[in-house]
Amino acid sequence: MRKKAALHNLGCKVNAYETEAMRQMLEEAGYEIVPFAPGADVYVINTCTVTNIADRKSRQMLHRARKMNPDAVVVAAGCYVQTAQQPVEEDAAIDIVLGNNCKKDLLKALEEFEEARGGEKIDINHTKEYEELFVSRTKEHTRAYIKVQDGCNQFCSYCIIPYARGRVRSRKMEDVRREVEALASNGCREVVLTGLHLSSYGTDLGCSLLELISMAGETEGIRRIRLGSLEPGIITREFAETLSKMPKVCPHFHLSLQSGCTQTLARMNRKYTAEEFREKCGILRDCFEDPAITTDVIVGFPGETEEEFETTVSFLEEIRLYETHIFKYSRRHGTRAAAMPDQIPEQIKNERSERLIALGEENRSRFERLHAGREKEVLFEEKTVINGREYFTGYTKEYIKAAVPADEDYENVLVNGRLQDEICPHLFLLG
Repeated sequence: MRKKAALHNLGCKVNAYETEAMRQMLEEAGYEIVPFAPGADVYVINTCTVTNIADRKSRQMLHRARKMNPDAVVVAAGCYVQTAQQPVEEDAAIDIVLGNNCKKDLLKALEEFEEARGGEKIDINHTKEYEELFVSRTKEHTRAYIKVQDGCNQFCSYCIIPYARGRVRSRKMEDVRREVEALASNGCREVVLTGLHLSSYGTDLGCSLLELISMAGETEGIRRIRLGSLEPGIITREFAETLSKMPKVCPHFHLSLQSGCTQTLARMNRKYTAEEFREKCGILRDCFEDPAITTDVIVGFPGETEEEFETTVSFLEEIRLYETHIFKYSRRHGTRAAAMPDQIPEQIKNERSERLIALGEENRSRFERLHAGREKEVLFEEKTVINGREYFTGYTKEYIKAAVPADEDYENVLVNGRLQDEICPHLFLLG
């Protein structure tokens, strides 16, 4: 009788890729993949540690797995188990520990667990090995995330990730090519190149991110290429102009901001000023017609005064990005920011967060209205019911969501049309 395995992912797109790779490992080894619900023989939780909330969710999911089947094997993988050594070692809910760069050993750990308690972590801060995982298909079928880089050398003062993921390590270009080709042969039309610090891709291999993007664009069957989060420093005029000449590259860029105040950015140990970020947005807008630019902002960083916060508000009102993901500063033990004076009370963080979320919603609507009425290419992904009627929904290259009536099967089909009226907030009819 086949053993049943259930997986749950927490955290970023890199984690999502690794979870998909572990799912395929188990499937190819003969496991039946089942929902994360009672009845599985093995539960794999790929954890996250980016905030205190992420730590708590990781623990909750591990304990939920144990409760769903006390006799199952519970595997804790990823960033939380890499950094929280003592809590993990003392947690009776966990059977197997797989830190970062050890997920490739999942099957081996499960086999060895029959004889002894499993568990493996390496000194992630002193490895140069890129953990080779492979995904040949995805459940979504249409779009696939491809992890091409791991680790980070930036050491932003608020961030625990360099301690959880180690130093920059890039995936060999030929291995990426092999995965892109496999995904394309299985029907995937869009790939998203992602990593912990994507802008540093190739610095350890003697190649560049531009070369990698160009290679992916040469793959037959791949129609679109998106990029994960980029550091502002990589956006030069030469970089943007080169991208603009690659027809498969989507004009959809996530530039990490964190604060619109240069003084706050300096305390965060970010490597740019607010003025330099503004300049990078200008370069992208010169090279692409009304591109989608999105970002992350942290509110309530230690020492953030009302004046500094208002500077960020004014900055975001001025540069008018498509989407702004707002995060309240989370104090992470072991980072420099955790020991900084003038920690901001939670109530103030909440108030600032709510204000920026409202501003972000205004900017998103403004950007979508800018593109309404224009001819767009939409890659349709799934069927859904809206106001009692079935539609297929998908995204433009700018990642604006659109729909067509489900009069025929549009799944994984590219359709050109004009963005018309909104069926519901942030969803346009393609006509």
